[in-house]
Amino acid sequence: MYTLSSKLKVFAGILFVVGLIMTVFGFINRPADLAEVEQMLENEHHGDHHGASTVNFEDATNDHHNTHGEESHGDEAHGESHEMSHAEHVYHQLTNRPWSAVYVAAFFFFMIGLGVLAFYAIQKAAQAGWSPVLFRVMEGISSYILPGGIIMFILLLISAFHVNHIFIWMDEDVVAHDEIIQGKTGFLNIPFFLARAAAFLIGWNLYRWNIRKFSLKQDEAKDGDIAWYKKGFKHSAAFLVFFIVTESIMSWDWIMSFDPHWFSTLFGWYVFASMFVSGITTIALVTIYLKSKGYLEFVNDSHIHDLAKFMFGVSIFWTYLWFSQFMLIWYSNIPEEVTYYVTRIEDYNLVFFGMVAINFLFPLLILMNSDFKRINWFVVTAGLFILVGHYLDIYVMVMPATVGASWFIGLPEIGSFLMFGGIFLFYVFNTISKAPLLAKGDPYLKESKHFHY
Repeated sequence: MYTLSSKLKVFAGILFVVGLIMTVFGFINRPADLAEVEQMLENEHHGDHHGASTVNFEDATNDHHNTHGEESHGDEAHGESHEMSHAEHVYHQLTNRPWSAVYVAAFFFFMIGLGVLAFYAIQKAAQAGWSPVLFRVMEGISSYILPGGIIMFILLLISAFHVNHIFIWMDEDVVAHDEIIQGKTGFLNIPFFLARAAAFLIGWNLYRWNIRKFSLKQDEAKDGDIAWYKKGFKHSAAFLVFFIVTESIMSWDWIMSFDPHWFSTLFGWYVFASMFVSGITTIALVTIYLKSKGYLEFVNDSHIHDLAKFMFGVSIFWTYLWFSQFMLIWYSNIPEEVTYYVTRIEDYNLVFFGMVAINFLFPLLILMNSDFKRINWFVVTAGLFILVGHYLDIYVMVMPATVGASWFIGLPEIGSFLMFGGIFLFYVFNTISKAPLLAKGDPYLKESKHFHY
């Protein structure tokens, strides 16, 4: 049975404390640009408009408008639909930045737990024979959806109470002058938005709680009694139907609605591919770590090889979805659609194409060779690139819509990543330490122990 080491506790605690300090400092450290914009707003309030100063922020403001497809309405509609000045838009961008950084990091670690939960359910429903020796690792990582889900819901509540402006469709003044968003208010309204989020989180956590209980009960069952295993099978099959629907809607709500004028029919699958490969990668990294500490002696190179195959295959699948979405929208060149990529290519060029290279080229080059999939340090190297690449993927999904050209990877971005990383590590390994590392009652355990090819 695994015991949570004091070194890991200290490491997770240091990550959390350092990250928290950096994040808080990112909120209270007011950039010079923000002070200048506030001065401009004060001058406007007193009827003293400084046109020359406003020009300094013209490009960033236009990018903010372009992100939401507003240029498609023409100059006249643009002027009628927005009463706020350029300075006010840039002010919102600058104040949104730390909130957006926290949101990106919180969602990234939450989606890892959710991706692992989906992978676990697939293994249960498929009655896979190779993976039962990894089930307790999957249960540990997926347990993070409880604290991670609470954090995500709190962030959504903060936005709903207008503490920040990262969801522009929640701003009544914007909706009042925007016909496109008005047409979506039946779906994009705060009560329904929060109700959906609560329903999704409750459903996901209810399955995770049940499947964990069934797994532990099966450990205690008499030889030959697989009643709890059968319950887990039925619940997993039902959960996958629930998950594939709710994950798609969640991706529309929590990510795509940052750009309420834009939509993509591939978006739910695209986000799923990102969370799925991130989750599988984390399973591999945690497994390799535990094995290096003398645990999981029943895990062999063939298990690592299979995890690496999933890392490789889903990375290619993610690339296929990314290119399909990008190519079709870019080639058709419809203004309402292509504006999503225009702002990312113009203002996030290096990060946008860099994360594609990281998420595609590194898994391809490192894991394409079958022998490399059995070598731990190759798998760890590829895994670290995958996790960094998919954090940047979420970053590029969120930031252009919330901060426009006013982005920068600094204290709030790094701090929030470290802070949630510390919470994630502590909670996951603490859960793993609560039960034996071998799911003894699983009927396929013997096959999994002797899995070789």
